[in-house]
Amino acid sequence: MHISEGVLSWPVLAGGAALGVSGVVIGLRRLDYEKLVSAAFVASAFFVASLIHVPVGPSSAHLILNGFVAVLLGWAAFPAIFTALLLQAVLFSYGGITVLGLNTFNMAFPAVLCSLLFFPLLARPGMRRAAGAFCCGAFSVAGAVLLTALSLSWTNEGFALSAKILFVAHIPVMLAEGVLTVLMFSFVHKVRPDILKFF
Repeated sequence: MHISEGVLSWPVLAGGAALGVSGVVIGLRRLDYEKLVSAAFVASAFFVASLIHVPVGPSSAHLILNGFVAVLLGWAAFPAIFTALLLQAVLFSYGGITVLGLNTFNMAFPAVLCSLLFFPLLARPGMRRAAGAFCCGAFSVAGAVLLTALSLSWTNEGFALSAKILFVAHIPVMLAEGVLTVLMFSFVHKVRPDILKFF
C-alpha cells in the first residue's frame, strides 16, 4: 500500500522519515551475519509480492508479506522492507523517494510488533503455531493499513474517505496474508527450522 509522491504534508513526511530511519538503524544493528541470506530471501519475496497492485485512491492494494518478513527477521524486517521499497521506487516508480521512510515504517512497524506479540504462539506446536502465524500475517496488514490511513488523514481531512476505502479494500488481503503466512511459516519450519532457532 505505497503512498504516492506529492500526497502527504511535509510534517507527516518528516515524522515518517524519522521513524523509518530509526527502525532501519535498529534493524541493521540486530541483523546478524547468519541472517543475511534469510533477509535477502524475504526482501525479494516482499518485492515480488507487492509488484502486483490495484490502485485505491492515493494508495494501492496488494499482497505485502510484511508479517512473514518480521516472523523470520524480527527488527531486521525494517532494512529488508526498506531495501525492497527503495528498489520499487527507483525501478517502477511505486511509492517514491520522499515517502520512502513513512512507507517503510507503516509496513515494517506493525509487522515487528505482531511478531513480538505473537511470539509465544509461534513457539508452540500444532494449531497454536498456526494461529500465531495467521495473526502475524493478518494483523500486520491491518496495522499497516491503519498507519497508512492515519498518514492520509493527518495530511488532509479530505483523505478520510479514501482512508476508509483503503481499509475495506484490504480486508480480503488481510485474510489472504494470514493464510499465506501460515503456509510459508509451516514450510520453513519443516525444511529449515535452523533459521527459526530464536523461536
